[in-house]
Amino acid sequence: RTVRDVKLTLPYAKLIAETLIETYEYIGTFDTQKEREKYLKEMEKSIFEQYKPVLKRFSRRQAKVLIKLIQRETHQTGYEIVKAFLGSFRATFWQGFGKLFGVSLKGEFHPEKDREDAILERVACAVEEGRI
Repeated sequence: RTVRDVKLTLPYAKLIAETLIETYEYIGTFDTQKEREKYLKEMEKSIFEQYKPVLKRFSRRQAKVLIKLIQRETHQTGYEIVKAFLGSFRATFWQGFGKLFGVSLKGEFHPEKDREDAILERVACAVEEGRI
């Protein structure tokens, strides 16, 4: 089950990490805060349109795995990412919304401390290397 979930969610976690890096760099080119906010609003809308149908099909467990793998790739929790781009009010909203469905954006990834995270790390490494 873990292998299936990691195989399904790891490509999305990597895509999110790449998108975040590109967005951070691109936002730095804007002169004003208003331009940055306009760009982020457009980007948020396009991301929702593109990934909402896929993410709606994820199970609760797969959503939790995705949050952990996003932190593995970006070294930031989902909450920190949302807060950086959309602000603390909206980050709190999405955290509350996620909690309604049993998924916390503040979930952290510690493979050295947590047995479940260590298993996720081993499976993710095996998938990246093509062994699984």
